[in-house]
Amino acid sequence: MTTPAGTASVPFRAMLVATVLGFGGYALLLPVVPSWVAGAGELAAGATTGVLMLATIATQLCVPWLVARLGYRLVLGIGLVALGAPTPLLALSPALGPVLAVSAVRGVGFGLLTVVGSALVAELVAPAEHGRAAARYGVAIGLPQLVLLPAGVAVAQTVGFTPVFVAAGVAPLLGALAVPWVRAPRPVPRPVPAGVVGEGEVRGGAVAAGPLAAMLGCSIAQGGLITFLPLAVPGAGLLPAAALLVTALAALLGRSLAGRLVDRHGLGGRLLLPGVLLVAAGMGVEVVGLQVGAAVLVGSALVGVGFGLVQNDALTTLFAAGGPAGYGRASAAWNIAYDAGTGAGAVGLGAVAEPFGFRAAFGLSALLLVVVAPVVRPGRRSGSRGPGRPRPAGRRR
Repeated sequence: MTTPAGTASVPFRAMLVATVLGFGGYALLLPVVPSWVAGAGELAAGATTGVLMLATIATQLCVPWLVARLGYRLVLGIGLVALGAPTPLLALSPALGPVLAVSAVRGVGFGLLTVVGSALVAELVAPAEHGRAAARYGVAIGLPQLVLLPAGVAVAQTVGFTPVFVAAGVAPLLGALAVPWVRAPRPVPRPVPAGVVGEGEVRGGAVAAGPLAAMLGCSIAQGGLITFLPLAVPGAGLLPAAALLVTALAALLGRSLAGRLVDRHGLGGRLLLPGVLLVAAGMGVEVVGLQVGAAVLVGSALVGVGFGLVQNDALTTLFAAGGPAGYGRASAAWNIAYDAGTGAGAVGLGAVAEPFGFRAAFGLSALLLVVVAPVVRPGRRSGSRGPGRPRPAGRRR
């Protein structure tokens, strides 16, 4: 077994470059495509994100199997091409059918990109650096969203949709050029004797409920907010773009803070509850102050920083619980929870918003997070200490 290269290595940095450009293509269109088909109604607008996420999740289920046979680099390259190449076709028609078809193909590419990228966080660095590596990966995800979530909306509103579609297609293809430098070992399944359940499998099953519940609940809220905020405050000028910028910046700060707290202070698993409560509070602020610009920005900031804490802490907790043999499965589970929630937030909250309005939809997501909070409280996990930190002597799970 080779020693992981570390966060300063060429393979890790090349993975980050591919991630930035791939997520750039994704972030540009996440709030733009629903607006492209908005004439068909809120449910149809949400369906564009829902189909993207459904294809993403279906693909993510297969990624560990694909990586074991094709290797990380090939799967990553295929994902970037699938995410970018069909995107300019969106400019041909705002009809729902063609848009959903393109969204489905892009979802396949996004599913490959997300699972491979987050698995490489663990494969390319030692466990003691997983918190910092996950934080840097979070920056690679967050920077495109920080700049391009609001930029896509602003350009579409002021210049037109076509330039956004072209840029969102080119970015992942440029990311594919970095793939040859991403050198990582191909995962080799570790045989387990018949009738024996590995420690990582037992611990992973026990620990996974909290991180995955937190990811699912928070991504439902953020998915609904990103999809519908431009529609919920029409005629507000650049306020939707500014709110999306605040959300992305706050998420970036949350993930960076979580990386430090996990690695340096052993707080793995203990940031989930604060993160969930912050997101719930943010969605509550949106309900109360949807027509007040300052309140929209404050709510967006709370959602961003809370979900940033949850993203980083959930990923490192799953890596620590599953061990090296489970990195691929942990990555897939984390991404599936993220993207299932994003899709459910877009479709489910869209179904609520169409008859009852956006306040009802955002309020429902806040209520869901309150229900999720007891599941993620630290007492439900037996002292997750973060990757690379030994368990005190004399304590057993």
